Amino acid sequence: MKYLSKYDIAFKGLKEGKHRYEFDIDHKFFEKFNFSEIQKGNLMAEVYLTRQSTLMILEMTVKGTVELQCDRCLEDYSQEVENSSKMYIKFGAEAEEMSDEVIVITPDENQLNVAQYLYEMIILGLPIKHVHPTNKKGKSGCNPEMIKKLKEYLVEGNEAEEATEPEDQRWQALKKLLDNK
Repeated sequence: MKYLSKYDIAFKGLKEGKHRYEFDIDHKFFEKFNFSEIQKGNLMAEVYLTRQSTLMILEMTVKGTVELQCDRCLEDYSQEVENSSKMYIKFGAEAEEMSDEVIVITPDENQLNVAQYLYEMIILGLPIKHVHPTNKKGKSGCNPEMIKKLKEYLVEGNEAEEATEPEDQRWQALKKLLDNK
């Protein structure tokens, strides 16, 4: 946990106004999160903390690349990530997360660790399907041997339709009743 302490922002004693912080994110960062789908990355996080008398506003932006495993060919590839988020931090009697954007902390706290929030931003910035990007010619960056193997075992759509049973005519008559209402 000591490594993640470099993502602490000490806000006690800060003057009111906007304060800027930068954080580098590399493979050591992702090692600290269990079961992370990202093992390597090179990202830069920019965090603005706006301190006000009753609350703080955190504006975070993450840009860079991470290494992911392709869902199609299972080889690693580099994925660009860019995401931003805004959070409001209020002071209250008990620490709690009221929503994704609002956090309550106790007045006796003097620093905030943003590592978990940065990690979540990176994960949310990833595409749902992890596949190699296409090159300028429109060709996939996937391993051609693996794509060839996948095509060998691909079931064609027409063959699957022929294997299904024909529709019962009684259902056709019932559908006509629904259409006439």
